[in-house]
Amino acid sequence: MIASITGKVQSKHADSLIIDVQGVGFDVTVTKSVLSDVEPGDLVFLHTYLVVREDMLALYGFRTVEEKQFFLLLLGVEGIGPRLAMAVLSTLSLDNIRTAVVSEQPEFFSRVPGIGKKTAQKIVIHLQGRISAEAGFDLRRSTSTAEDQVLEALVSLGYSIVEAQTAIQALPKDVPDTVEDKLRVALQYFNR
Repeated sequence: MIASITGKVQSKHADSLIIDVQGVGFDVTVTKSVLSDVEPGDLVFLHTYLVVREDMLALYGFRTVEEKQFFLLLLGVEGIGPRLAMAVLSTLSLDNIRTAVVSEQPEFFSRVPGIGKKTAQKIVIHLQGRISAEAGFDLRRSTSTAEDQVLEALVSLGYSIVEAQTAIQALPKDVPDTVEDKLRVALQYFNR
């Protein structure tokens, strides 16, 4: 198996990177956050998972071991293949996935393109009990953070999850940790 890859980014594509490792170019499917963080010429290190099928070999890359573990957990859900698992990781943060599973909110997963209500419920059922043991999540955490509430508010206003997460990530560090303040500043992000 190919457990990790280190090399120079040759090119970026819609959902993958071509990584040059000593003259050999590997096509590695990555999340949108990895794509947005690297440029051709950058040196990258990714944890990888190799999917072997009768008609193809596909390499999937992750920034952290935890992200790779979530990918493997999602592959265990009936109806979720590697592409759909990557779509979940590209659309939702790991914290959002944990929150959705622990608080039993499958609607978070329904927002991912290609996942319907039934598959979203299967994800929540499959990941319950596995998230805490394999991802170190504290099940006693019952309240959602201000950022989770802002995410929900922005999505309910019609923004996509990706747009909402981008606005939240762009919040200055000095914004008070209240839902109202964070939401006000996040909305200003869209008015630029």
